[in-house]
Amino acid sequence: MLLAGSLTGSLAHSAAADAIPEDDLAYARLLVGMELLALDFYTRAIVTRHFGADASKYLKRALLNEKEHLRAASGILRGASQTPALAADFDFLYPKGSFGSKASITKLGVRLETAFLGAYLGAVDGLGTDALKQPMARIAASEAQHLSVFTRLAGRGPIGISFPKPVTIDEASNTLDAFTS
Repeated sequence: MLLAGSLTGSLAHSAAADAIPEDDLAYARLLVGMELLALDFYTRAIVTRHFGADASKYLKRALLNEKEHLRAASGILRGASQTPALAADFDFLYPKGSFGSKASITKLGVRLETAFLGAYLGAVDGLGTDALKQPMARIAASEAQHLSVFTRLAGRGPIGISFPKPVTIDEASNTLDAFTS
């Protein structure tokens, strides 16, 4: 937690010390929304109790990671004197049956974590503020670990493609839109 706290503090400090371009703040707002979706997804997945002890432990750890990612992305906005979105600002929607079985949750987990990883990789490329790129790359690495858990649960190997695809801010926004009303 010390790392997360210091990362969040450094992001807020970077945002406060340097004027963050509006395009970078748009990324931060999008990533806050993505993290809120991740928190909602993991919370719902855990309470279903469709997973055994080992998988549940990984889901709970991923939930903790997502909370720390949310704190970091929100810190960028707070450092720029903006108010980040809250879970209450969203109504998350999922395809029917998404949480009905281990298989359906796993399939959705692969889809979402692929999107989260792509969004952070896209942010690394799209951000104009150099001080924000390294923290976003570190979060992308964490999202890749989450994706690895879900690919393993889906019966595939934990090691994926050599070069995961970054997505543009518009593509990431469209993904978030697909799960919100």
